[in-house]
Amino acid sequence: MQPETTSHRLDALTRSLQQHNQAHLLEHQEMLDADERSALLTELETLDLDEIGRLASGIAGESTTDDGDAPNLEPAPYITRDEAAAYRKTGEDLIAGGGVAAFTVAGGQGTRLGWNGPKGTFPATPITGKPLFQVFAEQIVAAERKYGVEIPWYVMTSPLNDAATRSFFADNNFFGKAEASISMFPQGVMPAVDFAGRLLMEDAAHLAVSPDGHGGSLRALRRSGSLEDMQNRGITAISYFQVDNPNVHVLDPLFLGAHVGHPDSSGEMSSKMVPKAEAGEKVGVFCKVGDRVQVIEYSDLDPELAAATDAEGRLRFLSGSIALHVLGVEFVDRLTAPGSTTALPFHQARKKVPCWNSKTREAIKPTEPNGIKFEMFVFDALEFAERSIVLETDRVEEFAPIKNAEGTDSARTSQDLQVERAARWIESVGRSAPRSEDGTVDATIEIKAQTALSADDLDPASVPEITPGDSVLF
Repeated sequence: MQPETTSHRLDALTRSLQQHNQAHLLEHQEMLDADERSALLTELETLDLDEIGRLASGIAGESTTDDGDAPNLEPAPYITRDEAAAYRKTGEDLIAGGGVAAFTVAGGQGTRLGWNGPKGTFPATPITGKPLFQVFAEQIVAAERKYGVEIPWYVMTSPLNDAATRSFFADNNFFGKAEASISMFPQGVMPAVDFAGRLLMEDAAHLAVSPDGHGGSLRALRRSGSLEDMQNRGITAISYFQVDNPNVHVLDPLFLGAHVGHPDSSGEMSSKMVPKAEAGEKVGVFCKVGDRVQVIEYSDLDPELAAATDAEGRLRFLSGSIALHVLGVEFVDRLTAPGSTTALPFHQARKKVPCWNSKTREAIKPTEPNGIKFEMFVFDALEFAERSIVLETDRVEEFAPIKNAEGTDSARTSQDLQVERAARWIESVGRSAPRSEDGTVDATIEIKAQTALSADDLDPASVPEITPGDSVLF
């Protein structure tokens, strides 16, 4: 690069940063070598300073979507699986016709699990210890065989785990799925700011950034070219799920069919829910705000509303969000189009952000929150859907998350739920699974995706005899 080119870039950036009260980012540039300076300038040139300015101006406020005490807040209506059963054939036809893609949000690391690597590489199943990625891959491959069609799989990584995720797939021969039908791309990031709205630096040559939230997955689909790829393939519906749930039905024909066929759905965005276990359960709640379905975070929902019950004693605000959605490709295209007026809002999170002081030129490891991180939530897209359905499902059947090393939502509790689901499938076809006096399953059971994708697929003849204490894989 010619010196005068660097000089022009530096001058232009300096003027822009000064206009946005961010001039401190270049105060130390003379201490950088040529490569470091070029890297810093490139990073700064990619910033949307107007967007950052708008976000920074709202730092004193709370979440932009806090409607938890809105006077027109009502429980969101939902449909049961029995009600949605009429749309199963519609969903099966959609899959067989090549209209569905699987989309896994997999930007996390396994740090909280004590696992060194991407969360999707964590061993999840109770007998074979299959990693989460393999659990999903085998479901997709089994669905491809069942419906006679190639099903594209899009995997959103993060800048931190992208290379390791790609290597893991390659090392495992893509779990038997065609490599060309798997698309990976990293999640976007957002810079962090201090409480005065000034951008923080990680070190002398880099901004302090963090992932832009699971809502950023929609922008990442567009930026990566994946949305265009879907359109070119004739994909119309995206089955969205997060990487930590091994009990997810990656491609649920009943859910997909209701999404496109139910009269209360506009085919833009649909969701699954499980009934909350208790009023204080820490899950988002599906609500009706005006004429639109929204998810209100548990921390934003008025405690009196959260505890309110109906005439039968059930919670009025019952529908807990489990991060399972179907999104229309056209809907995502509209939300993420350049200049769209329906872009998802950013939420603020006060965090301890390790950073670098450009005046003292020292690294700072804060012991208290010192900055704001910005992230988007995918469920905020619901308010832009004209009509949205919420489908009730069973917690055991579809929600066994692995988030923590111990306790609730740990690998142990997830495997217990996986075993319980397997036992229920066996019992649903007239075979028996051994149970203890307290009702828990007295065996370890794992059912392969090749054997059955749901209880409806299970052939009673394929179920072996299971006695107490057995460990059975079939």
